[in-house]
Amino acid sequence: MKRLARPTDFGEERDFGEDRRILVKIGFYTSTFNDRPLEEVVDFAASARFDAIEIDVGGHIKTPDRVEAAVALARSRDLFVSSITYFGNQLDADRAKRTALRERTTEFAGAIGQAGVPIFVIFPGRDDTASDEANYDDFADFANGLITETEPYGLTVAIENWPGPKDNFIGTTPKGWQELFQRIENPRFGLEFDPSHLIRIGVDPYRAMEAVKDRIAILHAKDTAIDRESLQAVGYHGKGWWQYKLPGLGLIDWPRFLRQARGAGFDGTLSIEHEDGAYGWPGKDLAARKDGERLGLDYLRNVLSGL
Repeated sequence: MKRLARPTDFGEERDFGEDRRILVKIGFYTSTFNDRPLEEVVDFAASARFDAIEIDVGGHIKTPDRVEAAVALARSRDLFVSSITYFGNQLDADRAKRTALRERTTEFAGAIGQAGVPIFVIFPGRDDTASDEANYDDFADFANGLITETEPYGLTVAIENWPGPKDNFIGTTPKGWQELFQRIENPRFGLEFDPSHLIRIGVDPYRAMEAVKDRIAILHAKDTAIDRESLQAVGYHGKGWWQYKLPGLGLIDWPRFLRQARGAGFDGTLSIEHEDGAYGWPGKDLAARKDGERLGLDYLRNVLSGL
């Protein structure tokens, strides 16, 4: 895996033996607090002793000209800005919407690179009117151009493997990743690897990670629980049989998962994406949401301390 952290980055350095020192950073994705101003969010992150933060464009930045100030605010609280994430279907079937989104995406990439943030996360999406091959070719052309334009900054462009609202986004399965990597060879294109999505679509996250270990830029720390009785009642196409959970409250074996990541050389950021309905998500009790973030932080630190 590509090393994104440097000795000057904020985080906690731990000695794992064999003369290997890995800078371990734990942060969270700010979308959980999109109803709160960024200053309040970074104050909470600092007071809770997080190392890093992943900032959501839609909730906390809005426009490219506000990137620099948002990053400076986080850094003023001694938080490492691991990444900035921008939602949107880069393959929107509406050509005008696609063009507008890509123009804005390119503007954000430049601003993020200039601010010294190492990773820009986007979503490929899908054009339902086009073939799979056309979708992969089109997104790869855009991504390759984006990587070329941001070469002076060394920015890594990553996609999260969220399958999208219709569970059909491209590039969200092992086969889909290989389709993209064959078309986008530059190592500055990678993954925000989220095992929770793989659990609910029936993909083994451990096998999946092993196959793409050199392309993982950042890890989303989120879990998934499955209610087997509900699944039996409604089937895979039904609703209510799975739920996103905080790390340690679902099916993922986090000691195994993080040991595997460490063994592959991952030394980036674990970014908690809190979407656990038992802890105030979405946009409900604020204290419960904060409790959930703290719970995830404590759990992950305990796991890492035992590796």
